[in-house]
Amino acid sequence: MQFGQLPYDVAHLLGGAMLLCAFALLAQRRLQAVVKALAAQGVLLGVAALWQGWVQGAPQLYATGLIAIAAKGVLIPLVLDRMLRRLPPAARGEEAPVALSLMLGLALVGLALLVALPITAGARALLRMDLAVALSLVLLGLVMMGTRRLALSQVAGLMALENGVLLAAIGVAGMPFVVEISTAGLVLTVGLLAGVLARGIQGQDTSLLDPHRGR
Repeated sequence: MQFGQLPYDVAHLLGGAMLLCAFALLAQRRLQAVVKALAAQGVLLGVAALWQGWVQGAPQLYATGLIAIAAKGVLIPLVLDRMLRRLPPAARGEEAPVALSLMLGLALVGLALLVALPITAGARALLRMDLAVALSLVLLGLVMMGTRRLALSQVAGLMALENGVLLAAIGVAGMPFVVEISTAGLVLTVGLLAGVLARGIQGQDTSLLDPHRGR
């Protein structure tokens, strides 16, 4: 393998792995499996940021990568797992249209490729694939949010969507405010988790995880 191909191959591998995690999110009905897939995607995003920092010679991306690994790959999944352990086993899953979600996800990934690749025809191959994968992650996150009714599943979809936005940001060489973008997304996610947790403490029942229950 030539060194000139290595940045593209590694970035392509990491992006593909993140996309696989997004489909794993759509395929799960158990919330603990959703949390594990989300943690894996967060770690892959952090590694992708570290790799892009080395390829682009951008030290700020090292900070983005470390933040993503620590927060999205470790801390937030631990908080979510702790919240799930407070629930009875019967409440740790949900009925979800998995087959429909996966078929819709496949169609949207194809749409993302058809849209992103032609409009970036003059860009570097590394950037083109990053943007195509990032758009796919955003669309799959929207599918997750639209097809799940539990609040934790919707938060997971929002985090997957935000991971796609951040992947697009780190793929653009010289992109300003990458650290600020990642921090803002992290603050938004933490705020949503705090709201869900506060509802759980106040309600003391599983309805805090289901925004439609009790209406």
